[in-house]
Amino acid sequence: MSSHRLSKKSRYIAWATAGVAVVAGAGVAAQVSSAATVWPAQKTFTGRAFDTCTAPSAAAMKAWKTGFYGAAAVYIGGKNRGCAQPNLTASWVKTVNFQGWKLIPLYVGAQPPCQKSANPEKMTAANATSLGATDAKDAVAKASALGMKAGSAVYLDMEPYDTTDKACDNAVLSYVRSFTKTLRGKVYRAGYYGFTSSSAKAVATATDKTDLPGNLWYALWDQQNTTTTDWPWGPKTFTNHSRAHQYMVNSKESRGGYTITVDRSAWDAPVAIVG
Repeated sequence: MSSHRLSKKSRYIAWATAGVAVVAGAGVAAQVSSAATVWPAQKTFTGRAFDTCTAPSAAAMKAWKTGFYGAAAVYIGGKNRGCAQPNLTASWVKTVNFQGWKLIPLYVGAQPPCQKSANPEKMTAANATSLGATDAKDAVAKASALGMKAGSAVYLDMEPYDTTDKACDNAVLSYVRSFTKTLRGKVYRAGYYGFTSSSAKAVATATDKTDLPGNLWYALWDQQNTTTTDWPWGPKTFTNHSRAHQYMVNSKESRGGYTITVDRSAWDAPVAIVG
């Protein structure tokens, strides 16, 4: 199993609790802003992306720039981030951007109160809104320090949970709304990573769309490199370059003498603005 966000043990517990089946291998606006806010043009990438636990070295990224992948997700922060990031600096971001990579900032924020895993940070019904705002401010600070400018998309990582637990589901949505609203208030676009069986489904099917992310990165490990044919919700939702699909995990791949275990995604959504 991937251990990019939570520890391996924590992810197993989260998946089991949420009932996730592990299989190997125009409706929603992309952004809402006030009339007084001038938003930088969205930077969109369409193609194949990868994510891995620790950002690879600049040399490895250069070797991997073969055309198969065009974007890489990097874990910029969050108390539940699973790996150290010795390579992930503003200098690294500048270098790999010059190499031609598009970057996808991913923030591992507070996790649902009904998860059984022992995460360093969990939300509660009482603090979900305040914690969402605090974490969003931290995410913006982390992105900015890396040279990811205003207008960039930041993706909030939410692991599986039991969405039939309404109190838990409500806490998650309160947290996500607060995180999203705070991001947008600082002129960063809001994205969200989750599972089609739980965390992504909660956002995609919510009746009240107020302050929910406009870009959805859904985990469905069916090995289909697409954001359309296996899209599980209404075809008019999350359109206009607002979807990404993590379709394969734990793929051990070698390029230019560097072997990295990655997760693959089909990408058609905003990325970081660098440079």
